[in-house]
Amino acid sequence: MRQILGGRAGRAYPGLMTLTVHLPGELAAALEAEAARRGQTPDQTAADLLAERLPATAAADPVEAFIGSADSGDPGWAGRDTRELRAEAAARRAGPPA
Repeated sequence: MRQILGGRAGRAYPGLMTLTVHLPGELAAALEAEAARRGQTPDQTAADLLAERLPATAAADPVEAFIGSADSGDPGWAGRDTRELRAEAAARRAGPPA
């Protein structure tokens, strides 16, 4: 196994973490060849390949922190709208008043 260390991953992905990976010879050679093809260091290429393959984290919604932080004082507020909409729909289905 060969150890790939480039020391430049912090520039492409600042502040995340340093990781040492021990790769079998064939995989290390493939990584080095891909890095050369891309004009990158092996650590940059490894970081890019991991970022492409790993599931993305959802972007933080700035409003999400406030959801549920207030109390309207009306425990039925969400259900009331649904009831009102259903009553209006039922009235339309019944037709105009006689």
